[in-house]
Amino acid sequence: MSDDKSRPSRRDALKLAGGAAAAVSVAGSFPGTLQAAAPMLGVMRPNIYRFKLGSFEVTNILDGFIQPPSLHPTYGANQPIEAVQALARANGIPMNFENPYVSTLVNTGKELVLFDTGNGKGRQPTTGNQRELIASAGYQPEQIDVVVITHGHPDHIGGLLHDGKPAYPNARIVFGEVEFDFWKKGVVRDARKANLEQFNKVAVPFAEKATFLKPDGEVVGGIRAVNAFGHSPGMLAYHVESGGQRLLIWADVANHYVMAIQQPDWEVGFDDNKEMAAATRRRIFDMVSTDKILVAGFHMPFPSIGHVEKTSTSYRWAPATYQFNL
Repeated sequence: MSDDKSRPSRRDALKLAGGAAAAVSVAGSFPGTLQAAAPMLGVMRPNIYRFKLGSFEVTNILDGFIQPPSLHPTYGANQPIEAVQALARANGIPMNFENPYVSTLVNTGKELVLFDTGNGKGRQPTTGNQRELIASAGYQPEQIDVVVITHGHPDHIGGLLHDGKPAYPNARIVFGEVEFDFWKKGVVRDARKANLEQFNKVAVPFAEKATFLKPDGEVVGGIRAVNAFGHSPGMLAYHVESGGQRLLIWADVANHYVMAIQQPDWEVGFDDNKEMAAATRRRIFDMVSTDKILVAGFHMPFPSIGHVEKTSTSYRWAPATYQFNL
């Protein structure tokens, strides 16, 4: 049985209705209060990704990116622009493109090994974030035990120094022997003359205490150098293995996930020895696709890990999804 006293009277109901109407009226007197448009905030992108490889932990760090206006002639300089345009259309990408810079940090449980140091501060307004992001990822620069330089190009050596001092003060520095000797000789193409000056400034001072590796040389247990000559005369990739799982940190074997992988014989403007670089691409692509080796690529779309798969006529990049989160 209901209690009539608990029901609002007609007069109370009218008061409630009047109050609600007044609230709407007051709100309406301040234009935009209820329907203010949210501001546009711009693109937001992830910049740290960590995953397990056997008993190792691997962290990829997005140092930054640039966005050049055209794929051609950087890619396919030995091809008509129409061929590059057709390949871009077939893959649903525009002719302007993004070039990311992604370094890799491997924690073996005994050593913390950093592969390449990024651009460093000041080279590009959208780069130079690696050192700060390493801290965001949970490590301090002083904890890095080994810094491995895959090759001597600016986006790989620029972060060796920070405010004029070693950016990773407790780290042993590792160079490829052939690569270091190439830069030390000082004979470079015109496009690399500024690069040579930079190498002499930021890399050569580490030579006295550095380690120099040949292909198949060991960085630490589970990490060995792989011949990747061509993009630069002595570039090394690095094979990482733990618990039966394998990763190839291939540096700049391929600089674009479509152009350089689907058309490995097309010339790439960044390559110092274009014929050797193309041969290296084919050899490395065949190895990682046949053996199903995971790849970390310095210029692959972030988080920059995936596989290379053979197609009926060539290869294609297959980005990793959630399998390395499990």
